[in-house]
Amino acid sequence: MQEDHTVTVEEAVQVLAMVGDLSMGQPTDQSIRAALLAERLALADGAEAGACAHVQLVTLLRWSGCTANASGFSTLLGDDVGGRDAMLTHTLPPNNRMTFTSVAPLARIHCEVSSAIAQAMGLPPEVDIGLRRVWEHYDGGGMPERLADPHIPRLVYYTNLASDLEILTRAHGLDEALRMIGGRADRKYPADLVRLLAANAQAWLAAVEAPPCPAQIPALAERVSLTIVADMIELKLPWLLGYSRRVADLAGGAAGLAGLPAAQQRCLGRAALIHGIGRAAVPNAVWQRSGKLGTADWEKVRLVPYWTARAGIQIPALRAEALLASHVYERLDGSGYYRDLDAESLSMPQRILAAAAAYAALGMPRPWRGACTAPEAAHILGADAAAGRFDVQAANLVIAAADGAGAGAIEPAVQRRKLLSERETAVLRRLSLGESNKEVARELQISPSTVRTHVESIFRKLECSTRTAATLKGLTLGFI
Repeated sequence: MQEDHTVTVEEAVQVLAMVGDLSMGQPTDQSIRAALLAERLALADGAEAGACAHVQLVTLLRWSGCTANASGFSTLLGDDVGGRDAMLTHTLPPNNRMTFTSVAPLARIHCEVSSAIAQAMGLPPEVDIGLRRVWEHYDGGGMPERLADPHIPRLVYYTNLASDLEILTRAHGLDEALRMIGGRADRKYPADLVRLLAANAQAWLAAVEAPPCPAQIPALAERVSLTIVADMIELKLPWLLGYSRRVADLAGGAAGLAGLPAAQQRCLGRAALIHGIGRAAVPNAVWQRSGKLGTADWEKVRLVPYWTARAGIQIPALRAEALLASHVYERLDGSGYYRDLDAESLSMPQRILAAAAAYAALGMPRPWRGACTAPEAAHILGADAAAGRFDVQAANLVIAAADGAGAGAIEPAVQRRKLLSERETAVLRRLSLGESNKEVARELQISPSTVRTHVESIFRKLECSTRTAATLKGLTLGFI
């Protein structure tokens, strides 16, 4: 992965916040609005400037682990996106399956992944701890640890009160929102903060109406790779892991072979890493369909590149990349989406990105088919290009890039240090595909008890306790 596929931490946080909003069925500026409300509450409560910055970060990133437990909520509620929106707005049907036992494991996954993301971006420990505690309640009735005050940072209360106020006001109106929040005083949040919020809620909500992105926080000027965004998105579906990284490699290689200017090559690689943003808005049940998608499902899928394009509007630093990324499913014969463009409207970078995404997808397994071999993928892409769906030159460039993709690969430094053994690395890679201990044992021809021992060792070395968090750390460290 090229070194210039980086953004500031602030920009990465903004992208992750948008992905979280989409995953939870919320407007794409919900986390921004909640962060501004949380900051106002913190200031009114006497918090210092540094603490207010931490509050903003926790509020923006509180849903950064929601792709990781999407499959669990899909099983629990039938629709991970709509179901979680109903959960947040308190509109779940009375016969829902939400219990502490059913949700606590999903909360643990969420918190560990959010924490891992914060650590990967080098955020302050106060943010890390806040993300780990964000679902805990004042009276000990939260999850996953059932912690109670004073073991919950005060910034968690700012975040939860601000988020609940924004969401419940949209869903039920301000008066009812305040009544619902008041009913949870000294249960979910301390009563003194509930009173402070109620006294200022109307004015604060008016102040954050249609807000811009939060002002830049100096501590977030460091740069991180956009792979962190790609990895977070792809935790939604185990079979998708590493897909955007692969598309970026292929698109960058093809652009280099085509002799495109360096700026276009850079934009292509970055666009490939964020092209899946809109995928977060589509329920897992749609992605897991084994048969032909119906009209309603297709309407959801067609909006994927639209939501990706929206990211460019909200995050100016990625405007060009988001615009390019939103063309990934357009086809030369006009059969693509969401703009229904044809050959006259598509540039060479757009054609390369489309071909790279298609080739990468063919080479990876899906629930409804196995992975194609490289020759098979090249044949299918070539046939589609000959039929007029892809640009022939772009397809050939991608195939040529794929032929040389593995040459000169450098083993990650962390592997050279042997943080994980070769067998542990193999186990982690199987776990990342969603396989059970028995399935891993069968594939690697070892006993389930040996797999269990390796899993425990992996968790200990990567400092996590869930498979999803281990997967994200494995991706970040280069093991997967």
